[in-house]
Amino acid sequence: CFDAVSGAVVWRRHLPRELGCKVPTWGFASSPLVQGDLLILNVGSAGTALDKATGRTVWTSGSDPAGYSSAVPYQHRGQAAVALFGQRAAVGVAVKTGQLLWSFPWKTEWDVNAADPIVQGDTVFISSGYQHGAALLRLDGSKPTVLWENKAMRNHVNSSVLIDGYLYGPDDDVDRTPLLRCVEWKTGAVRWTFKDFPCSALMAADGKLIVQGSRGEIIIVQARPDVCTVLAKAQPLAGRCWTTPVLSQGRLYCRNSKGELVCLDLRKPEAQPGG
Repeated sequence: CFDAVSGAVVWRRHLPRELGCKVPTWGFASSPLVQGDLLILNVGSAGTALDKATGRTVWTSGSDPAGYSSAVPYQHRGQAAVALFGQRAAVGVAVKTGQLLWSFPWKTEWDVNAADPIVQGDTVFISSGYQHGAALLRLDGSKPTVLWENKAMRNHVNSSVLIDGYLYGPDDDVDRTPLLRCVEWKTGAVRWTFKDFPCSALMAADGKLIVQGSRGEIIIVQARPDVCTVLAKAQPLAGRCWTTPVLSQGRLYCRNSKGELVCLDLRKPEAQPGG
């Protein structure tokens, strides 16, 4: 933890050494999540919580390797909770206590469960690559009910986005180029597949999808379930790109695996300085 003004170290922890938890094959890959005074990390079997001010351990789970997804906040029957991927299961955990609220077995080749779960009401969508697929679960107890499960959406590393009852995301598998796909949330039915673009990651803004290609391309797509319409495209980067683009104040930030970062100005000319 760093001081935001000076950059000085406020506290530091070496969790594998101190807590005895195992490091996943590709390291700890999740983003930290702040919930009130707690810092939630995908470390251990089902997460770990630290006091964000001091770094003190508030609760932890078993010592099995973690999954690669970030913790996603949601409300579980009126209490604050997070959903995340462990090494071989999707789980829900109470924020304050670390209590395991539910668990659903989800074994993927190489234990690559990396895409963040998506929670909507009492349902949660989970997905992985390596020919595994996706499922929509109803959270009606400690053992979720499967509403549907298929191979229509295989999120290898990056998550889908949910807009007005439809999932848009990268259907990515080891045997072919990743595709951009639209799937209905309630049924898992495919609405369309865009095969002319190697979709790696995406985000949504203003009713549109900002889609990162695996070779550095960017396209803007209208978020509609009936048709895939490309509104704009650019090639800001080269090389492998698996990082989700970030939009802030009209500027789009993209990064490749070499650490090269570019910023694209997406504002209308009249909104730009001197415009």
